[in-house]
Amino acid sequence: MPAKVVVIGSLNMDLVTRAPRLPRGGETLIGESFATVSGGKGANQAVAAARLGAQVSMVGCVGSDAYGEELRGALLAEQIDCQAVSTVDDSSGVALIVVDDNSQNAIVIVAGANGALTPEVIDRFGAVLRASDVIICQLEVPDATVGHALKRGRELGKTVILNPAPASRPLPADWYASIDYLIPNESEASALSGLPVDSLASAETAASRLIAMGAGKVIITLGAQGSLFANGKGFEHFPAPKVKAVDTTAAGDTFVGGFAAALAAGISEADAIRFGQVAAALSVTRAGAQPSIPTLSDVQAFKAP
Repeated sequence: MPAKVVVIGSLNMDLVTRAPRLPRGGETLIGESFATVSGGKGANQAVAAARLGAQVSMVGCVGSDAYGEELRGALLAEQIDCQAVSTVDDSSGVALIVVDDNSQNAIVIVAGANGALTPEVIDRFGAVLRASDVIICQLEVPDATVGHALKRGRELGKTVILNPAPASRPLPADWYASIDYLIPNESEASALSGLPVDSLASAETAASRLIAMGAGKVIITLGAQGSLFANGKGFEHFPAPKVKAVDTTAAGDTFVGGFAAALAAGISEADAIRFGQVAAALSVTRAGAQPSIPTLSDVQAFKAP
C-alpha cells in the first residue's frame, strides 16, 4: 500500500493574473491574462503528495459556493480522500496572485472558509490522523488549529512537517517540540529566527537558531540556490536542478508534498530532499499552482540538462 500522508490546511481558489511586472503602491497596470485555478497551500501540498506516489487525505474547509464545489472536485480528481473536507456557510478561501515576466509573484489571501477549521474539527476526524504516516501543516488556517494539529501528530507518534507559510512573525514557542521537519523559505526563516537570510551562510545561522528553539530538523528552501538541511549536528546544502522558470507559484508546496511522499515511503532524508527538489524544479517550468505540479513518472523521467 502507498504511504499515507494527511494534509491539514487551506483550500483556496487562486485568481491569477499575469502582468509585465508587479505593481507599485497606488499603481494600476494592464494585465496580460487571467485564470481561476484550484490552490491553497494545503490543497497544493495534498495534490503534490498524491501525484508523487502517496495515499493522501485532506483535512480542511470550503465554502458553500461554486468555488467550494470546484476545490473539492479538484482533490477528488486526484484520488485524494476528502471525507474530512467540510463545507461551511461562508465563502471559500481565495488568493489574488500577480505573476510578472520574471516569474516572480505577489499574493494576497482571504481566508474565508479556511477560518472555520478549528481544533474541534481536527478531533472529529481523529481516525484520519491515526491512519497516517506523515502529517503536514501550514499557516493559512487559524494558529490554534495548527498548534493543536502539531501536538496531536506528536501524541500519535507520526512524522510531523510544518511548512510555516505564510510567516511574518516567530512561531509560538511550544510548537517546536512537536515538529520533526520545519520547512521555511528564506523570508519565512528570517521571520521565524529574527535573522536576515540572504545567503547560504546566513541560512545556516538561521537554521541553527531554529534548531536551538526546539525544531527537530530544518530544511530552508532557497529557490534557485537549492535547499539547506540542518539537524543540530551539521548542515548539508542541496543544489537545485537547473531549469528555465516560467512561474514559481506552488514550487514550495510541490517540494513539501514531494518530500513528504518520499519520506513516508521510507526513502532517506537526503534522497527525499533531492526528490522534492526535482518535483519543485519541474513545477516552475509550468504555469499555475496545481496544474504545474508534476507526477511521479515526470520526476522519474527527469534528466538534468
